[in-house]
Amino acid sequence: MQTHRQLSLLPECSDEIVLLRPVNVASVPQRSPFRYPGGKTWFVPTFRRWVASLKTKPQILVEPFAGGGIISLTALFENLVERAVMVELDDEVAAVWETIANGDAEWLAHRILTFTMTRGAVEAELQKTPDTRREQAFQTILKNRTLHGGILAEGSRFIRQGENGKGIGSRWYPETLAQRLIALNHIVNRIDFRCDDGLKVMTEFAHCEDAIYFIDPPYTAGGKKAGKRLYKHHELDHERLFTICESLVGDFLMTYDEAEEVKEMARRHGFQMRLIPMKNTHHATMRELVIGRDLSGLDELPAIRESKATYSVSRRKKLTSYR
Repeated sequence: MQTHRQLSLLPECSDEIVLLRPVNVASVPQRSPFRYPGGKTWFVPTFRRWVASLKTKPQILVEPFAGGGIISLTALFENLVERAVMVELDDEVAAVWETIANGDAEWLAHRILTFTMTRGAVEAELQKTPDTRREQAFQTILKNRTLHGGILAEGSRFIRQGENGKGIGSRWYPETLAQRLIALNHIVNRIDFRCDDGLKVMTEFAHCEDAIYFIDPPYTAGGKKAGKRLYKHHELDHERLFTICESLVGDFLMTYDEAEEVKEMARRHGFQMRLIPMKNTHHATMRELVIGRDLSGLDELPAIRESKATYSVSRRKKLTSYR
């Protein structure tokens, strides 16, 4: 039997509300081997706060658009969940996570440590057709660290000037990357990685009561041009995503670019919204939209003004559990 409980109206947000300062990402432990466009290192403190606000400790985190995976890795290292289901459709990014999940993190670390970083060496390596999945993983890391902005999508170009004029190798920190990769061995047996459609995997866990979801989808239609530039798989049925979220028994936290079409979808599906400050790659402060069923644990963040909206939350009986 499906039950409903009414949530109070979202707090009104005046134009004078001062946003919290953007998070200093240097204060967040860096777990991922990727420098990922749209990465969520800055979001880690908010995610921690949200998990702490849940009534019961979740067992599983499902991240359907894992990318650089910082949220899943943080959740595992800090024991916020027992297991993380990381899903990524991009085959190159997936090669890295599969290599780690298959126990080859040390091999990948050694490959990085022994590579001589020059423009010619990078070009020669990337002209090769990888014979194995782990060789493809190394090429992906190499691209991610030498292409402008870490962007793997078609048309991305090599770093020119780079940090302090160091050129193509300015983002190549072999010792640091190796340490991060080897550290992942401590949690690798708790990662369930899948190169798959994130929406499909969400539906697989939809009736799992002890699962939560962190959902960071590609850009909306309003940001389609940016999405195409940043990601290979930028097309997504956003309305279907919202419909799936409504069907989830476990709780979820979703982040989006602040677009009116997204706010309208959230309203139609009865979800709450908050705004959180972030800095883009040009160090300009912007606002990211956070969406969920009950965001009262994030009440220090300014809410979207909704003077006439009424919200309800569905709680569905547990049907299956994850093994």
